Amino acid sequence: MHFHGYQWVGDKADFDKERLRRPPSLVEPTVTSPPEVLERYREAVAEWPVTGVPPLETAYWLIKPAKLIRGTWDHPKRAADWAVDRLVEYAPRLASLADRNRARCEWMARYITHTLVDGQDVSVGYYLARPQFLSLAVVACSPNRALAELHCPVRDSEAR
Repeated sequence: MHFHGYQWVGDKADFDKERLRRPPSLVEPTVTSPPEVLERYREAVAEWPVTGVPPLETAYWLIKPAKLIRGTWDHPKRAADWAVDRLVEYAPRLASLADRNRARCEWMARYITHTLVDGQDVSVGYYLARPQFLSLAVVACSPNRALAELHCPVRDSEAR
C-alpha cells in the first residue's frame, strides 16, 4: 500500500457544486432518458477529467488524472507530514488555525498517520479568506479500503 496526496484551493462555490464533484455514471443514458439526465452525463464526461475540484468521495481522487497528485509516499507518516506541512503553510490564512504553530499541529499528524495506517483515507477542508477554500486529501492506494476496485493512477514504483 502507498498513499497519494491531493490539494485544491479554489472558490467555495465551486466546491459546493455537486455536478463538478461527482464522476460520470458507469451506465450511459439511453436515447429515452430525460434530457436533464443526458445533459448531466455529457457535463460529467467533459468536466470530470479536467477539473481539480475534490470529488464527493475521497477515494474517487484515484480516478482523476494523475497530474493532480501532489505527492506519493510509501509510509503513512510521510504522507501525514505532507498534509501537516500544507496546513502549516496555510495557517496564517486559516481563521481556525491562525493562532497555531507547527508544534500545535502535531496532534493532526498523529491523527492522520493513525488513520492512514488503518488503511483509511483522510480529507480535510478549511476556509481561507472567503470565498477561498483549501481541501487536502491523502488517499490510500493499492488497494483503497473504501473502493478496492479502483486502480492506482501511477506506478507503485513512484512512491517515496
